[in-house]
Amino acid sequence: MTLCRRLLINTILHKCHDSVYSGHLSEDRKLEKVKNCAWWPSWRKGGLEYFHTCDRFQKANRSTGKKFGLIIHIQEPKSPWEVVHMDWVTVLPLSGDKSHNACLVIVERYRKTPIFLPCHKDDTDMDTALLIWIKLFGTKLSFSTAYHPQTDGLAERMVQTLENMIRRFCAYVLESKDSEGFKHDWCTLIPALELAYKTSVHSSTGQTPAMLEKGWNPRLPADTLRKDLIEINPTASSFKIMLDKVKNHTKQSMNDSFDYAKQKCDKSHKLPDFKVRDLVLVSTFNFDNIKGPKKLKDCYVGPFFIVALLLHGEM
Repeated sequence: MTLCRRLLINTILHKCHDSVYSGHLSEDRKLEKVKNCAWWPSWRKGGLEYFHTCDRFQKANRSTGKKFGLIIHIQEPKSPWEVVHMDWVTVLPLSGDKSHNACLVIVERYRKTPIFLPCHKDDTDMDTALLIWIKLFGTKLSFSTAYHPQTDGLAERMVQTLENMIRRFCAYVLESKDSEGFKHDWCTLIPALELAYKTSVHSSTGQTPAMLEKGWNPRLPADTLRKDLIEINPTASSFKIMLDKVKNHTKQSMNDSFDYAKQKCDKSHKLPDFKVRDLVLVSTFNFDNIKGPKKLKDCYVGPFFIVALLLHGEM
């Protein structure tokens, strides 16, 4: 290690960082090369400043730190059918007399009640009808941001569940046979699959959607095997008390479920500390319009000026 003149500092940093023989590697490796080459006052601070302001290094290097943005509450429903999620299951095989090839999935957020409607992939009539009803009732239509399925996670998860249920019965053939020999395709299975989900306990509410909707669970074929079933007819007052308890329990379970999910997700995320007029780079992870080989494209583009900051959770 030798003392270095100030005029040679940039040359040394360039050779230890920008040269192809240096490889634009991590900070510790580059600082070690500088340390073995020369020394000057505040060499570590100057080296880090040089590395951190390298445009090529910032754009081509993938970030391995925590992602920006913490989980926040979206609009929480206070009553049934106040918040509804919708999504489509597409690219399904033709099914039914009307040759349906898609399914509209509707989920009521408060009770997690699903509705499955077989339809067509290019069903403009259904799209028009939905828009008309939304306009007539004054419903606020909110679209989720592209490449952020967490915004509509309830519908996304319901779509996966429906696909899994259909796949289990129609995985290898378009039609399946039940124990009595009757043939079914995925379209005719929808009512039974919907009932199966409504009578299953949901993890976030601790109750079945049917119980939250009607106050009782419909009997299933398996219930006919039991001989000790007793008809229970609660009075109106006790029925109301039961529904109130279920409602309070559901609200608390939903809050506990969100707190658990937030705590788990926020461990790998952090709040951004950007300010107006800051220069930032934008990730190209979901960009498909960049020329050249996708494998070798820059991880970030920019820099861009921040012109305004939205409040946390504001859209």
